[in-house]
Order: sequence, then C-alpha cells, then structure tokens
Amino acid sequence: MAVGASPESEAWELIPERPTLSSLRQAAAGCRACRLWRNATQTVFGEGTEEAEVMLVGEQPGDREDLSGRPFVGPAGKLLDRALEEAGIDRHKVYVTNVVKHFKFEPRGKRRIHKKPAAEEIAACRPWLDTEIRVVNPRAIVCLGATAAQALLGRTFRLTHHRGEFVESPLAPLVTATVHPSSILRARDDESRHEEMQAFVEDLRVVARRLAV
Repeated sequence: MAVGASPESEAWELIPERPTLSSLRQAAAGCRACRLWRNATQTVFGEGTEEAEVMLVGEQPGDREDLSGRPFVGPAGKLLDRALEEAGIDRHKVYVTNVVKHFKFEPRGKRRIHKKPAAEEIAACRPWLDTEIRVVNPRAIVCLGATAAQALLGRTFRLTHHRGEFVESPLAPLVTATVHPSSILRARDDESRHEEMQAFVEDLRVVARRLAV
C-alpha cells in the first residue's frame, strides 16, 4: 500500500469499472485491504443472483465457509436455510454475503475460534459490500447480527432495541435487522433454541409479507 493510502481506497481500486457479481468475485479474490487475508484460506464473497429481492448480510465467514469459499454453508447456514423455508422465502432468490470477506479467528488447539472483526477491518471491506448492494439492488436488506447492523445502520444502532423494525435507509426500500443464526445455535438448551428459532423465523416472515405487498 502506498504511503498515505487508506485500506478503503485500495479496495475501491480493485473494483471493476462496470461491476457484475462475477467480476467482483474475481477481483475480491486478490483483496489485501486489511491483514485478515494473511491467515484466511481465501476470500469468501457473496453468493446469489443479481435479481435477488432479498439480501442477507452477516458478519464474516466461519471456519466451514473459509475452507469452502462459500458463505453460509456451515451449521449457521443450514439453520438459516431452514428458517427461510419456514418463512416462505425462496433461498435461491436470496443473495447472502458478509460485511467482512475473510475469516478472522484465533487458534485454540486444533480449532479455529471466531473472533469479531475490528472497525478498521470492516471499513476496509466496505467497498465490496457497497458495490454488491449497488449491483444486486435488492428490495430488502436483512442485517444478521449486531456487527452487520451497526456496519450498515450506524454504530449507535442497538439490535436489542430495534430488532425486526424497518428503518429508513438509502440502501434499500426495506431495511431491517435480526439475530445472526449462529446465536441460535449457542442457546443454552433445546427449549431456548426452539423459542429463538421461532422468533427468527417470524422476523423473516415479516420481511416476506412486506415483499408480497
């Protein structure tokens, strides 16, 4: 990186003049805008169609996603698939992505444990997300988890206070936030997990109903 250059400017320089999801994915594979690429296996870009009505935005890829190169294919992704089906949203018509495209972790024995991305890492990756939103131009954006919500809606946004509410945003006609499916997997017992899953599905049903209007 040149002296005085910011991570954001470096990422923007990689974005094609007339971006498509395919060209963005290829360009992002070589992104070095922050240090996360050094330990990650590969860039995990978004996945879905440019005609998607709904864009789901999570925090970052996990261990399975890092190894496969695809977003939401691990346990949280499988739970998300179930929730979308129950909510009546066609998974094949959804675009899924993350605010950070590389897996940030700390080693613990043979395991790699998720570590929350820092503000500068989120900022470095933001040009990719902004361009994904511009190319897909979804009717609805659903932030999954507090990190994604604060990245897109501002650092003062509190998921505990505004979960499931639609907020005004230039990003899309419908913008809302709910929990990340990984939080459901961490529920303390089966009963709590069931209750949290039903609440998650209901949040997605609200989106489906608004899209049907």
